[in-house]
Amino acid sequence: MSKSLHRNTKISFYAALMWLMLIVTPAAVAQSLEEAKASGLIGERRDGYIGLVQGSAPPAVVSLVEDINRQRRERYQQIASENGISVDQVAQLAFNKAIEATRSGHFLEDANGRWVRKP
Repeated sequence: MSKSLHRNTKISFYAALMWLMLIVTPAAVAQSLEEAKASGLIGERRDGYIGLVQGSAPPAVVSLVEDINRQRRERYQQIASENGISVDQVAQLAFNKAIEATRSGHFLEDANGRWVRKP
């Protein structure tokens, strides 16, 4: 692969990944997601998806997690296909970006699978 083509593919990939992080969701969903994160109900999992921090959560929060993860999975598949990489690679890069984007006090999954608050 030529340097120029490799560079353009890399730029395309990162542009798509940034778009993923800024996915336009309905205001109510975005607000609910932010509220659920702020209240400690959900957090960013190491696999690039969100998860329930507490074992039991209201049905609306469970539904929100399922919906957001479905949207992420679809977008990860699209980015992976466009860039010739695996969905897992896209999800890992998304998690790395999520670490940066996660607000202080919100939950992230650590390397041991435990939920920790971001300082």
